[in-house]
Amino acid sequence: MAEAFNDLTLSADREARYAEVAAEIASVLDGEPNVTARMATVASMLANSFDHYFWTGFYVVDPAKGDELVVGPYQGTLGCLRIAFGRGVCGSAAATGQTQFVPDVHAFPGHIACDSRSESEVVVPVFGPDGKLIAVFDVDSDRPAAFEQTDVVWLEKILKATFG
Repeated sequence: MAEAFNDLTLSADREARYAEVAAEIASVLDGEPNVTARMATVASMLANSFDHYFWTGFYVVDPAKGDELVVGPYQGTLGCLRIAFGRGVCGSAAATGQTQFVPDVHAFPGHIACDSRSESEVVVPVFGPDGKLIAVFDVDSDRPAAFEQTDVVWLEKILKATFG
């Protein structure tokens, strides 16, 4: 019973922190039109707000290829440079346009281990104001099952508010 209470407390704390950082991001980016600056700021502010984040950043749709992602602004260890649509967690999010919530990356078919310490991951597709996919936002943790539905909901909210 105490463990369930602690999980609820952690979720409530996480929810409150996301609400706080979402407001901070909106304030910092108010009036900034540059997409790269916006991506760098989001990656930095989120990476520095949550202990369970290990790698945080964007893979941007390469306009020259159209069906490939190229690493964009991020915080963390070296990321993969390019990922084809449909390949791994990031490529799956790009191909489907759906958030990928992966408690165990080792159980995800075709997972790409850019860093072997990654254990769990959330990848959110990022759409521009015209509804076109511009990037995916990738958050990895070096802990198994580090993410919960609260992370998914707030990451989707923050990214839609920032780029949509």
